[in-house]
Amino acid sequence: MTKKFFGTDGIRGTVGKYPITPDVFLKLGWAIGQVFAKEGKGVVLLGKDTRISGYMFESALEAGLSAAGVDTRLLGPMPTPGIAYLTRTLRAKAGIVISASHNPYYDNGIKFFSTEGTKLPDDLEHQIESYLDKPMTTVDSEKLGKAQRLADAAGRYIEFCKASIASGVDFNGLRIVVDCANGATYHIAPHVFTEVGAEVVTIAAEPNGININENCGATQPEQLKAAVIEYRADLGIALDGDGDRLIMVDHKGEVVDGDELIFIIAKARLAADELQGPVIGTLMTNLGMEHALKKLDVKLIRANVGDRYVMELMKKHNSGIGGEGSGHIICLDKTTTGDGIVAALQVLAEVKRSGKTLHALKSEMSKYPQVLLNVRIEKKIDIAKSEVIQTAVKLAEKILADKGRVLLRASGTEPLIRVMVEGVDEAEVTKQANLLVDAVKKAI
Repeated sequence: MTKKFFGTDGIRGTVGKYPITPDVFLKLGWAIGQVFAKEGKGVVLLGKDTRISGYMFESALEAGLSAAGVDTRLLGPMPTPGIAYLTRTLRAKAGIVISASHNPYYDNGIKFFSTEGTKLPDDLEHQIESYLDKPMTTVDSEKLGKAQRLADAAGRYIEFCKASIASGVDFNGLRIVVDCANGATYHIAPHVFTEVGAEVVTIAAEPNGININENCGATQPEQLKAAVIEYRADLGIALDGDGDRLIMVDHKGEVVDGDELIFIIAKARLAADELQGPVIGTLMTNLGMEHALKKLDVKLIRANVGDRYVMELMKKHNSGIGGEGSGHIICLDKTTTGDGIVAALQVLAEVKRSGKTLHALKSEMSKYPQVLLNVRIEKKIDIAKSEVIQTAVKLAEKILADKGRVLLRASGTEPLIRVMVEGVDEAEVTKQANLLVDAVKKAI
């Protein structure tokens, strides 16, 4: 069955445009309550990032859950992985995150975690959607759900993050810059890294409701690069608005992306004889990472793009580390979902253990030139059935032969067609990427 609302990572869109409206979220809260009320008593956790519309949607969801007779625990601003952790440890029926992740403040969305702290299975998402087509009802007054604020949510998650590395690991002597993207980690990440001994310079940690991800964070690390150089830091850490992405910057001001960070963590696990199974990447994972892992006799398996698909293959192959070049990094041997702070701690631990700089660690993997271009679309297009696009793809693949890759896909979170070309010859890669973009524009 095709889902009407849910994409690869919950529901997301522009605030005020269907379905990202208060009335839909009210009905959605009720629908969620109907699904989980069947399973008996229990609470649902509700958290958000720092965008201004979070207050509105939090109230709407809370009202809908109450109407269904479900109790709510309000977490306030909390990173997405923190909500996953608390859902699991508090044995909640579900965790709800109000966030549009790395998107601008005028977008928002909703995603869910199961009682195990993992993304909801498809069947539960289908059940929730089925209730959206039914008339909303309200339980008798004595059965209405109650809402309470969980006062120590941030402290619980801070301790969990610190526990993801061995207690004897100390980061004294490391100076790091932490970019919180004016998002949900603003009151958490600086404490975590300070309490494990690092000297921390914090930037983009003053959210005002509309500056989340604005010229900062994992998707725009220019401010972080400048700060690392200015403060002569050993490295920089950039999180996104909801804290599930990580991009780092080395002491030279060079970006270290998700593929490079996954390689560093995997190699460290291998050296410590703690690497579980293969490494799971995606169709977008750089070919250089695959070749570097192969030299270590470590297998890379590619999933479809999206952290839920990475997670599926990680569970299938009993993998401990996986993720995406965008910075979604899942340390399944430490937690149940992508977590920027936890992943950063694993990298810092290897910097400290090895005595090498982050620049030296990332240099042990050579990336192939990769060009990623986006084409905005007004309506969906079937890439596989477009003769213009498929002819251009076949020609590009013929020219690149076995020295490159081509991938076109529709974004699961934005109205975009993503065009990726990768190969050893950067000029040829750029040329073919632009030709493919022209073909997509012609098709639409």
